[in-house]
Amino acid sequence: MSSVFSKIVTGEIPSFKIAEDDKFLAFLDIEPLRDGHVLVIPKQEVDFIFDAPDDTLKDWLVFAKPVAAAIKKAFPCTKVGVSVIGLEVPYAHMHLVPINSANDLNFTQPKMNPSQDHLKEVQLKIVKFL
Repeated sequence: MSSVFSKIVTGEIPSFKIAEDDKFLAFLDIEPLRDGHVLVIPKQEVDFIFDAPDDTLKDWLVFAKPVAAAIKKAFPCTKVGVSVIGLEVPYAHMHLVPINSANDLNFTQPKMNPSQDHLKEVQLKIVKFL
């Protein structure tokens, strides 16, 4: 099940990393709903979130928690929304998105198309709060 996310994990495809440990990786969505939109994935490939081992599910949220806090500080918002859809890429991934209303987490909205320079600015803005 090789996917674009598998290639990001191995470094074959570059990404704007936010956080990483031996089990998880958080990086910017390159077509975000809004600035601060981060994807969090397990390094172990799994297509459907509920096919992941129980420990992975627990540790995934714990790994995402400080990332969400950093997003909220970098991009003031009411909440950091969490969504796991899993239709676009066959690799379980969690979206963390700064939101002020439920509509801010509406994936049918047009996505942004930021420049590489803008993504780098967003990355640095979030990372400084980790």
